[in-house]
Amino acid sequence: MEKTFQEALDFRHACKVFDENQKISDEDMKYILESARKSPSSFGMEAWKFLVITNDALKEKIRVACWNQVQVTSCSHLVIALAGIDSLKPESTIPKQRFQRRNMPQEQLDFYLNLYAEHLAETLSSDKNIYAWTSKQTYIACANMMSAAAVLGIDSCPIEGFDKSVVEEILGLDITQYQLSMVLPFGYRLNTQPERLRLSYEEVFEFIK
Repeated sequence: MEKTFQEALDFRHACKVFDENQKISDEDMKYILESARKSPSSFGMEAWKFLVITNDALKEKIRVACWNQVQVTSCSHLVIALAGIDSLKPESTIPKQRFQRRNMPQEQLDFYLNLYAEHLAETLSSDKNIYAWTSKQTYIACANMMSAAAVLGIDSCPIEGFDKSVVEEILGLDITQYQLSMVLPFGYRLNTQPERLRLSYEEVFEFIK
């Protein structure tokens, strides 16, 4: 049974050990992945790609580069979130293609292309700066996937503990095109969820009137 959004938020936690005997169905995995595809991105550039890995041998290799965290191999599906690099550069023509999807007049298209290039001049000045920008956006998509999974009673665990360059080498990535942002396993919990510790409502929110 699907959970309400609030129930899903209460259910979700960073699952440390998955039940290796339970696998996510193709239908449920597509539901989760679609939440990433439909996620917002700055300027609508969709500067990301997601690798979905079920190959056990490959998961074993990636686990070694992820501080040997068991989630990487015990999960049903391992999603690798990649942040786009070259596609963000105006000279790649990809930004132009993204804007053209709106079927806007040439004058308006030129306006947005100029706005994009000028507003992001510093961001687009180096691959390092582009990665800092696009990797943040992949986190929106990853958060949506984790919430979507929780709605279905499926667990996840966002992982930043990895040797970035080693994982990229294992995956054979061209880092001028894409770079590793997050390792995100999905599956079903093996153990009971521990108590969730969170700051109070009053500590987190300040209303300014």
